[in-house]
Amino acid sequence: MRQIVLDTETTGLSPEDGHRIIEIGCVELLNRKITGNRFHVYINPEREIDQGAVDVHGLDNRFLADKPRFADIAEDFLAYVEGVELIIHNAPFDVGFLDAELRFLDSRRQIADYCAVLDTLALAKKKHPGQRNSLDALCKRYNVDNSRRELHGALLDAEILAEVYLAMTGGQSVLLLESEKNDADNLPQERTSAPKPRRDRPRLQVFLCDEADIRAHEKKLAAIDKASGGRCLWRQ
Repeated sequence: MRQIVLDTETTGLSPEDGHRIIEIGCVELLNRKITGNRFHVYINPEREIDQGAVDVHGLDNRFLADKPRFADIAEDFLAYVEGVELIIHNAPFDVGFLDAELRFLDSRRQIADYCAVLDTLALAKKKHPGQRNSLDALCKRYNVDNSRRELHGALLDAEILAEVYLAMTGGQSVLLLESEKNDADNLPQERTSAPKPRRDRPRLQVFLCDEADIRAHEKKLAAIDKASGGRCLWRQ
């Protein structure tokens, strides 16, 4: 399965006000593993960038003056994302800008014509209701290093989001299982059966739960069930 983690930087907050994309950063996930296949481009927006936006990402019109226009990179970008699932944090924002850019070129085209979209902000709100679910907050929650994120950057944020998404959806378990399988394959094969237990081994002790233990266990399950939105496996 091929997925693309995407982020953009823009001249301002709303394409309806004529704001444009100035950076696109994409990171490829292939079968839930980060590859080296990236798409990254700076774009000349052909308009002034709001100072508030410059304060967020640090990109100004002087830096972007000699960069390609969106029309110059559109076909390469669409070829890169066609047929994939886009993974975006707060997807309506980025997709809204991408659709606006496509409308400048051809009013009939939109991102939905090329790929599906998964919004990690919506996913995080479902998994962690009532909590902060910004990218920085998720980095802290899932122990993802975001120390390089002094300013926003489309490629850097896509790289960070890729790690957050894998952690949030349990992606590392696949790698661990594969590692354990490889370790097992490398073990000596001479022994074909388990060793027989010793006759003089100590008698196995069995400890039964009392009422206090059972109440504590139920209280813990209730807390897990609440935090997971009713998806506690031990209650199913």
